[in-house]
Amino acid sequence: MRLMTCVLFWLAISASFGQPGTEQAGSAQAPGLGSDETWKALDSLVGTWVGEGSGDPGQGTGGFSFASDLQGKILVRKSYADYPATKDRPASSHQDLMVVYQEPDTRLPKAVYLDNEGHVINYTVTLSPDAKSIVFLSELRPSTPRYRLIYIMTGKDRVELTFEIAPPDKPDSFTTYIKAGARRQ
Repeated sequence: MRLMTCVLFWLAISASFGQPGTEQAGSAQAPGLGSDETWKALDSLVGTWVGEGSGDPGQGTGGFSFASDLQGKILVRKSYADYPATKDRPASSHQDLMVVYQEPDTRLPKAVYLDNEGHVINYTVTLSPDAKSIVFLSELRPSTPRYRLIYIMTGKDRVELTFEIAPPDKPDSFTTYIKAGARRQ
């Protein structure tokens, strides 16, 4: 449950009127797209993104970004969220990092997510044939929920994010947990 909370911290930022954050990474592979084409298609995510939302009291502020690193060999996504204190909880801050890379043998994209609470999630990454949808799907692990993070490019500088969770006993029965939009700064 705590892992889900951490993963959702940065997504909640996207749903609120956030401040720009740090860098973020993504990569994808789809039928018909070679790995180099796929890697290039991920350029659509590079940049600093600010969440769009209501800004209701108690919602977090923050941001995320994607950046190429190691001479184009990886993409790095960093994000942060700062949440004000409420009557039910103290103020809190969340930071996470995701590194997207290509497997050396297959050149298929993979990602690893880490956060300031000690969580680690390994993802496979796929890209839709039109290169507008990028999906991060967590590995199957016994007795652990499964996560799916979807970025859909809705314009040159706009993205829709969907974060879904499947219970451990039904790893392919995803339910939408957060749906948000973000714009590139």
